Amino acid sequence: MDGYEGGTGDTLNLSRLNLESLDLDEMSQDRKRETQQLYLPYNRFTVLPASISLFSNLVFLDISHNGLAFICEDILRLSKLKTLIAKNNRLDEFSLPKDFGSMSLEVINFSGNRFEEVPSQFLKLQTLHYLSLGGNRLKTIPSEIENLTSLEMLYLGGNAISSIPPELANLRYLSYLVLCDNRIQSIPPQLTQLHSLRSLSLHNNLLTYLPREILSLIHLQELSLRGNPLVVRFVKDMTYDPPSLLELAGRTIKSRNLPYTPWDLPGNLVRYLDLASKCPNPKCGGVYFDSCVRHIKFVDFCGKYRLPLMHYLCSPECTSPCSSNPQSDADSEDESSVPAHRMQKVLLG
Repeated sequence: MDGYEGGTGDTLNLSRLNLESLDLDEMSQDRKRETQQLYLPYNRFTVLPASISLFSNLVFLDISHNGLAFICEDILRLSKLKTLIAKNNRLDEFSLPKDFGSMSLEVINFSGNRFEEVPSQFLKLQTLHYLSLGGNRLKTIPSEIENLTSLEMLYLGGNAISSIPPELANLRYLSYLVLCDNRIQSIPPQLTQLHSLRSLSLHNNLLTYLPREILSLIHLQELSLRGNPLVVRFVKDMTYDPPSLLELAGRTIKSRNLPYTPWDLPGNLVRYLDLASKCPNPKCGGVYFDSCVRHIKFVDFCGKYRLPLMHYLCSPECTSPCSSNPQSDADSEDESSVPAHRMQKVLLG
């Protein structure tokens, strides 16, 4: 029983003791009463012990990495419990007490379990700020998710979710939304109502476009898109056809401002020279006609996270708008020079 005295002050650490039950007869009442944080990971519990209710002042409970398949109703007696961590067990939507939704939990992490649905009890937790159900077997996000009005972070990565309900946009305090490694094919435009959103993780899904409305998420600092057809397709399209001799001659005339008149050149060449497009790179005085470089800066490769933007450049060497220097990239304002229709081409695919 001496092992049950691990930890100091208000923290009791009983992890990695191969416990199958929690016999607290030899533990003092004062010790039980003063414990506010209890760690029980890496034991052999299959059911949360009923004796857990003896820790009447418990605020934090970690029961991760056990064989838990059921959480007993005695947990409901922990009226002060705010954080419940139960990662990597065998829990599913039938493992929770019926009245679990009456608790005052603020943080729930049930990642790495066997949930095929978001438990209805979770959707009644009005005080919940953080919900993690990553690495489960979820196929859908219920529309009732909008009931979690205090939610600030939602982690649902690593499931089999195929769509996002518009009701998710009603979570006015949501700042971090993680939906990576799913099967999501589209983003509802309503998501742009998440005015508090700072981070949106959508990598490794099936997205082929983004709604243009996403530009209205003015507080968004991180947007992760790698591993989606949207990104893969545009990266593959970044090919460069070398300019023809005609274009090289035209570039020389235009970039060096060589004088000419309609009497000096055939009419078709004069018309061709009038089609020159100025390189949008403010540090470059070059032009292009038919051959240009489509240089796309995507959001999740390195440096500062940004929305995808396409730059039409005159040559592969003209790369200032998409500098590899992290500092200059972060400070660059070249995006403002990209016409809206080109940005739309990238965003809408």
